[in-house]
Amino acid sequence: MRLLEHQAKAVFAKYGIPVPRGRVARTPDEAARVAHELGVPVAVKAQVLVGRRGRAGGILFADTPEEAREAAERLLGSEVRGVKVHEVLVEEKLPIKRELYMGLTVDRASRAYVAIASPEGGVEIEEVAERSPELIFKHVVDPLVGFRQYHALSLVKEMGYSGREALRLAGIFMSLYRLAMDYDAELTEINPLVETEDGRFVAADARLIVDDNALFRHPDVASLPRPPSEASLRELEAREAGLGYVELDGDIGIIGNGAGLVMATLDMVALYGGRPADFLDVGGGASADRMAKALDIVLSNPRVKVVLINILGGITRCDEIARGILEAMERLGVRKPMVIRLVGTNEAEGRAILEDAGISVLDSMEEAAKKAVELARELSSQ
Repeated sequence: MRLLEHQAKAVFAKYGIPVPRGRVARTPDEAARVAHELGVPVAVKAQVLVGRRGRAGGILFADTPEEAREAAERLLGSEVRGVKVHEVLVEEKLPIKRELYMGLTVDRASRAYVAIASPEGGVEIEEVAERSPELIFKHVVDPLVGFRQYHALSLVKEMGYSGREALRLAGIFMSLYRLAMDYDAELTEINPLVETEDGRFVAADARLIVDDNALFRHPDVASLPRPPSEASLRELEAREAGLGYVELDGDIGIIGNGAGLVMATLDMVALYGGRPADFLDVGGGASADRMAKALDIVLSNPRVKVVLINILGGITRCDEIARGILEAMERLGVRKPMVIRLVGTNEAEGRAILEDAGISVLDSMEEAAKKAVELARELSSQ
């Protein structure tokens, strides 16, 4: 379960992690009142569960309560990367001297938590890793030892801090670790952790993802109010249709049959530099109607630029899948590019159905993933 920024910051504050003063607003007038109460320039931040929110125009700044009202008017009811904004966080604008990164997540390769720190905060940590890998510092947490203060101090010193500043930063790191352990977190991070001009360290943003399987241990999290979203409605619709669907934040819609095949397809898209928009498993023996429903759900996501369908027919018949694809395209008036790989039972019939409709079918998953990524890039550059 992913928490909204203001919800994560409330948890952070319980653990003594400094966060900016602020409050959630659901109307422009309420945003103006919060700004008036704070009495300082503010940031008005859309509360949506998407990445790269700032780049998408989801964070605006205001020097006066009236400007805060105008910023809230612009954000509330708008969409940020395809997700509608129902509330904003109005908080004090920080005098930024430097932006850092601090986080803990599960390293599945090591089967342990890993603590990550970087002096380059404020952007996606994946971007830093690609551009300047030498600025990413990691410590794999031994589950028998835990994350100790000397581990935190070592990471902080690698970021270039010493003395009292290092001790304060290490203290924040230790609090973040305790939070992650207490809340069964899959991920918790501060990005950016701001060093202010007056010498404070403040969590300007907060992210917390709690393992769904552990929510029974965290009724305070499970009961948090969730804003209505198209993503949650799509996931509910898929669940009612018996489809396995998880929405992600990319632009390539993925449909396959079998969880392993879909996961492999996501990995292949990522390998070629693409960003999957979803995980959708139609399951074994999928009918034409089931395939049409899957396409309907994926194409209702406004972020999807290209659809990649990867079918390995066993009990699933490729001709049924092909008919479902054509049915959905006709009903929905599909205009988005589709990349299809179809192999297995009744493969020749399925290919013939699609090729007669002018749709080409590729032979390998690698070829299909590469083609989908290329198409998505072309569309993004237009």
